[in-house]
Amino acid sequence: MRYEDFVGQVQHRAQLASTGEAVGAIRATLETLAERLTFEEARDLAAQLPKEIGIHLAIMPELHAQRFSLDEFYQLVATREPADPLDAIHHARAVLEVLGEAVSAGEIQDICSQLPLEFRELIEAGKLKHD
Repeated sequence: MRYEDFVGQVQHRAQLASTGEAVGAIRATLETLAERLTFEEARDLAAQLPKEIGIHLAIMPELHAQRFSLDEFYQLVATREPADPLDAIHHARAVLEVLGEAVSAGEIQDICSQLPLEFRELIEAGKLKHD
């Protein structure tokens, strides 16, 4: 998926007013997701995304593989975006759905193997809608 398509899909699904808001939601969501994944898995995921999007998964190695719940994930996204917590949930869900469509099924399995079920359902939702 091309950068413009990824951002456009997030903007549309999250009902954001501008491309800049969509990019902010993507950045906040992927930086937070990167903290939940191992360094290697975040790197593998980034390799399947447009460079301008994958860069948001490139955080310092010592920040990876943290344990936090889906609620904590949403709180972190809201702080990073910054956005109202309910809006951040909506935005993060849109980003994760588009992410699920943008990468290979094997990569989805790899990242989902590192996440609790509640995360997996969000990421796989986009893949199931478009398979």
